[in-house]
Formats: sequence, structure tokens, C-alpha cells
Amino acid sequence: MRDLDDTDRALLRLLLEDGRASYADLAEAVGLSPPAVSDRIDRLSELGVIERFTVDIDRSALRGGVRVAVTLEVALGEAAAARRALSGLEEVERVFETADGRLFVVATVPDADVSGIMGAIEPDAVESVDVTPLAAAERHPSLGEATLSLECVECGNSVTAEGVSATIDGERYEFCCESCRSRFEARYEKLREGAKDGP
Repeated sequence: MRDLDDTDRALLRLLLEDGRASYADLAEAVGLSPPAVSDRIDRLSELGVIERFTVDIDRSALRGGVRVAVTLEVALGEAAAARRALSGLEEVERVFETADGRLFVVATVPDADVSGIMGAIEPDAVESVDVTPLAAAERHPSLGEATLSLECVECGNSVTAEGVSATIDGERYEFCCESCRSRFEARYEKLREGAKDGP
């Protein structure tokens, strides 16, 4: 599979609506057998289109603090480290990094006080903080007519319909062409042999 077809998009839309839908229900909806649906979902997972199946919690139905939106201006080059630090906190629901290096964070904190989560970031990295309590939230993930955007692990080019894949030591890799696959496998094997020989 080098691109998404209408059946893949239909399955993804159904899973966006209900990530707990059974393969039998999905199969009936798209006109395939449950094993065929399972194979497609496995491939979409291997390709990274489906990252995980999770629960989307409505925090407004729970007590535990005030849900806030936090916009952080951080020093040049510090956004990625700050994003990783914030992503590991239980209070933090989502962290977005903008193209200009700002961070947008959704978190639930006591009394709208973000000092607890700010402790995870180097103090010198933060240039400004804006905190806004959230009154409501709607989530409407959409798929549209998305296509795959795979990148060749060897050269970084886009993987098109002519691309190839290889499973090496249980890990699946995508390549734009057979030459890239061959070069990658040769280098991988050379590194593996070097690791076996050791110092």
C-alpha cells in the first residue's frame, strides 16, 4: 500500500468516530471481511498513519482543576526541549509547537495556576507566558481526501507508488526506490556485523 484508497479513508473516519469499533462492525460498514479490515488497520499502523488507540477524556466532566490554554514564547532553539518536558507531565493534555517556535499547551491545573507545570522548563528558556481559562472545547478531527506522505528513510525523498518497503529486525522501513532499499540494507548489515564483533 503506497497510498490511501477510499476504503482506507472510510476505515479511518469510522475509527475517528469510535476507536473501539469491532472489526466485524468496521467490516460490515466498508464491505470487507473482518480479517481484511484487520490487515488494513495493521498496515496503517505500520505506516504510522494510526499511531495508537486511546481514550479521549472530557475533562469538563471531571474535577481536578481548571482547564487552561497556555501560550509560551520561548528563547530561540528552546521550543523542542520545552515541548518534550511539558509532554511528560500528567497535567498536560496537549502540546503544540508552532512554526515560529511558540508553544500552545492545554492543561488542567489547580486554580488556573501554571507554576507547577512551568517548573518542568528551564526558567531562562521562557520569555513570556499567557494563561487563559477554557470554558468549552470541541474536537472534530477530519480526514478529508488525505494521501500518504511517507519519507524514504535512506534519502528523504517522498515515497510514491513506485516505492518499496522492507522489514528489518521486525521494523518496517519505507524507501522511494529499490536502490535506496539496497543501500540502507547493506549499511544496516555492516553496522550489525560491526556490533557483533565489538571492541
